[in-house]
Amino acid sequence: MTAHEASPDQIATLVKGHCSIENRLHLARDVTLDEDSSQIRTGNVPPRVMATLRSSAISRIRLAGHANTAQPLRHHARDATRPITLLLTC
Repeated sequence: MTAHEASPDQIATLVKGHCSIENRLHLARDVTLDEDSSQIRTGNVPPRVMATLRSSAISRIRLAGHANTAQPLRHHARDATRPITLLLTC
């Protein structure tokens, strides 16, 4: 359906749903992974690559069944083999 065919309520519902997904991801990236303090600006790893890696990490953690991202990140940081296992099992 186009924007002209949709009712204002339908458009508002779609926008609200999209914003909640965006806010959930950005909140995790900003608060848990402290993305706003990142010093990566240019060079070999552009900022968008790091943003993609952060989003991928959050997605893998959520796919593994965790609602909170901070605790699994701390858990996986303690042993270098844990993140690899998580990547291979999801």
